[in-house]
Amino acid sequence: MKRTKSIYLLLLTVVIALSACSAGPTQAQPTSAPTQIIEPIQPSGDIPLTEADVPRVTLEEARAALDSGAAVIVDVRSPSAFETSHIAGAISIPLGEIERNPTGLSLEKDQWIITYCT
Repeated sequence: MKRTKSIYLLLLTVVIALSACSAGPTQAQPTSAPTQIIEPIQPSGDIPLTEADVPRVTLEEARAALDSGAAVIVDVRSPSAFETSHIAGAISIPLGEIERNPTGLSLEKDQWIITYCT
């Protein structure tokens, strides 16, 4: 049951992330404060129901989490888009692959997974 909830949470997060990508580009505001790593939210049985409920991280927070090994960055765009350009250190798992076989992904379910599509 816990694995099923993790899979549903992963799928819902990816779907919501993709819908957020279609909302248009956003500009990251420069920060003067040092970047802090935000610990991933542990599922408590409450799966986000809306896009607003999905936790967000800044580019700086994502970079720090990736560099420290606290997170894995997953590019859910097409393989050709990934080949054209991607975040250094990101892995490519197209959304279609996630939708077809969510249990067959090569990701640790307890690991902080940060997805992006733009």
